[in-house]
Amino acid sequence: MSGFKTFALRDLPAVVLAVAILLVTLPAREVTAAETATPSTAVHFTFDRLIDASMAPFFLAAKDGGFGAEHLNVSFNSAAGSPEALARVAKGDSELALVDINELIRFRGNDNAAPVKAVFVLFNRAPYAIVARRSRGIHLLPDLDGRTVGVADGDLSMRLWPALAQQNSIDASRVKFHKISAAVREPILSAGQVDAVAGFSYLSAVNLRDRGVPGGDLVVLRYADYGCEAYGFAVVANPAFAAAQPDAVKGFVRALIAGIRATIKEPARAADEAVSRIEDGDSSLELERLKTVLVDNILTDEVRRNGLGGLDPARLERSIDQIAQDFKFRKRPAAADIFDDQFLPPVAGRLIN
Repeated sequence: MSGFKTFALRDLPAVVLAVAILLVTLPAREVTAAETATPSTAVHFTFDRLIDASMAPFFLAAKDGGFGAEHLNVSFNSAAGSPEALARVAKGDSELALVDINELIRFRGNDNAAPVKAVFVLFNRAPYAIVARRSRGIHLLPDLDGRTVGVADGDLSMRLWPALAQQNSIDASRVKFHKISAAVREPILSAGQVDAVAGFSYLSAVNLRDRGVPGGDLVVLRYADYGCEAYGFAVVANPAFAAAQPDAVKGFVRALIAGIRATIKEPARAADEAVSRIEDGDSSLELERLKTVLVDNILTDEVRRNGLGGLDPARLERSIDQIAQDFKFRKRPAAADIFDDQFLPPVAGRLIN
């Protein structure tokens, strides 16, 4: 027989009976919209290359809950270069991506290109550079005259070399370019088989020091130091997604800005977060890489004046002209075809203190 005992209402004390009757007769309270959790928007985000510490702000935005606070469910993946990442965004396989803005410019210069635009500029200065050995007599860009430079297939820095050479009165025909695999770019320079290599300043230079090449024997010839006005990596958005979900794009940008600020404040933690996503990643190497990126590419004088994420349309127009020296546009894009600033917070929300 069951051990539970039932009671009739008449068996309850008067006070308890009154409370029970009150609870039964109270009308059900309507749940307000504010009390209902806002559903998350899924965002597939593509990096245009393998992960390194320069991407740390995105990972801190995820780690610290910045994306979640904006009701975004962000997943990351990587592509084999900016053209592939742009193709994913144009097709709608990714809502957002990090790409070289100069590749976006070339993409938009094609017939019937999807109207993909950048919504946030991460690298205010392009990382293009030629890394050389001082022991080979190279100290300045004109010293490349008669030298051999190793260049990997698809190296983005070479796309702007003709304009840079012309701007600095260098006879481009006297610089010998030796095609190499990206995998041997640093080993071939450290072994002395070439005089210099082309690439990104925060990748090649840092990797060479890690390989034991003395820092004092390395000279980093940054394009930006020789008149190249190109911007670097930027976040681009699928046009249909940006039109349908503008608040999601704005939220992503706000979270990314918070991630950049956290990276500036705690670079070691940021580098570690990136390393946790890199197979056999090296914390000290990635921290050095991140510090290089912050100084050379992100926290420029222009950014300190005008805030993160934006750009100067006149400067962008000049950089498009530089690209045109080695690229035939079917239809030259204007700055307004490349960048859309409507998703940026006001300047006060983008300044770096």
